[in-house]
Amino acid sequence: MKFLKHTTLLIAAATVGLLISQAAWAAKTIDPESPEGFVQVSRKIQCSLKDEEAVVYSWAGRAYSRVPGERDKNVFNLEGMNIRQCVKVEDETRGVGYRLISREIMLYLDPETNEVLRTFDNPWTGEQNEVIHVANDPVNGRPSFGRDAEGNPSTRPLKQINGTWLMAAEVPLFYTNPLAGDYQKYVGGTYHATEIFDFNGDVDELLDPKKDVAYPVVAWVRIAKWLPWMEMGDRTGILYFNAIGKKLENYDQLPKVMKDEIAANYPEYTSPPPIDDTRPNETSWTYMKKIIDSRPKEETKGGH
Repeated sequence: MKFLKHTTLLIAAATVGLLISQAAWAAKTIDPESPEGFVQVSRKIQCSLKDEEAVVYSWAGRAYSRVPGERDKNVFNLEGMNIRQCVKVEDETRGVGYRLISREIMLYLDPETNEVLRTFDNPWTGEQNEVIHVANDPVNGRPSFGRDAEGNPSTRPLKQINGTWLMAAEVPLFYTNPLAGDYQKYVGGTYHATEIFDFNGDVDELLDPKKDVAYPVVAWVRIAKWLPWMEMGDRTGILYFNAIGKKLENYDQLPKVMKDEIAANYPEYTSPPPIDDTRPNETSWTYMKKIIDSRPKEETKGGH
């Protein structure tokens, strides 16, 4: 009996020790299912726990056409970057959150040489189009919190497999095309697309509160209509993009083709926009509209 009692005490002591050890370990890691931990984890994925610390995402891939009755074509390759920073925001009900401020470039490359395209020999129209690369400034996010407008936790579990965390996000887009006229309710003219983002990375890195930045891998898929600079009008068909990339350790890790293009044509993209940036976001369509509007107006032909 004394032996059993002694053994029971040892087991109880060991159990208490294990619980204390687990509690101590938990205190050393971020809890992604708490509102505060959710914000920390999101910030580490998107940018940094430090305000105004610039980080860079880079990606590369291919773009294909899909036209009924035709074989899909690799019309161009892709090289992209986004430079960003975060800043803390506070709300009386939702608590502490953050806001993402960024700008991004995506270059269209020759599918065979990977050189930056300046013109595109359009196989469907027979025309040569001027290539307008993506240069969206800014691409800012709404404030992000771990609680909803009523103050309730609005987090979601972090999926983990064998020490790797996984996160997926689908962004269906459907809005009035900025290049459309005033009667699109009657004749159509909406921008209809889908963007899909998949992130993954090291769990220990993400949940370590001593590390301000996580360096995930990102995959990106985009399904959308023809690009506006292709001047395809209502021609049947779509484009789909597939790219993969990573958050970089510094700006210098960008590919040479991107750094050269930024130095020559987009010098402001070596840093993110200022944290007090309140401009409306830029898209490929709004950017294209500015370019079209800046061109000399063609003379009206055959008018009376």
